[in-house]
Amino acid sequence: MDRMIYVGMAGAKMDMQRQDVLANNLANISTTGFRAELQAIRAVPVRGDGATTRVYSLETTVGYDDSQGPITTTGRPLDVALQGKSMLAVSALDGTEAYTRFGSLTVNNEGVLMTQSGLPVLGDGGPITIPQNAQASIAPDGTVSAKEASGKITGIGKLKLVTPETKLTRGEDGLFRDADGAELPVDANARVQDGALEGSNVNPIETMISMIAAARQFEAQMKLIQTSESNEKAASQLLSGNA
Repeated sequence: MDRMIYVGMAGAKMDMQRQDVLANNLANISTTGFRAELQAIRAVPVRGDGATTRVYSLETTVGYDDSQGPITTTGRPLDVALQGKSMLAVSALDGTEAYTRFGSLTVNNEGVLMTQSGLPVLGDGGPITIPQNAQASIAPDGTVSAKEASGKITGIGKLKLVTPETKLTRGEDGLFRDADGAELPVDANARVQDGALEGSNVNPIETMISMIAAARQFEAQMKLIQTSESNEKAASQLLSGNA
């Protein structure tokens, strides 16, 4: 019974955490460039005298799904969909360099190129500033050009595009960073598709099925705990009657 309780308790806890991950993925099904979070669970025996029969379920962080999401054409000059596994460098709220697939860009009142969420987009020389009254456009290699009222087109910078060799770490702010905190080098071969946005790579049907399965597993674990409690009461009554 002791083993049954620990197995049921640990399993129910992991099922709840799995539901949290799946619910977060489902909530971001419409988020531009969102990467589905992955989760894996492994069984770990409890060490110590008298605990060898007990097993805990522990979460193993496997990161995120880096497959590309669907591309939707918007026709907006400052919308870019990153190709392959490349990412766009931005300046996070804490001042660090971070990376995102969110390619919906805009220009603030000071002329600084930013994401729609208000983060400055980094270029090869820092933040990119668009001249006043100029119309900005972005080339497939990330070059940002400004077209003035006179029709003159001038290159004003280039988006910092990176392609991580290993999976990055996603922070609580939803941005990705190198696990060691290092700034990734520019990838000259990285490309973007202008006038388009990449959608979330979350599969809604698959996620819903996984949520139902997790709910059923949670119910099974709770029933296991209830069965253990009933068995313990029955055993106590039996022992009391024989005493």
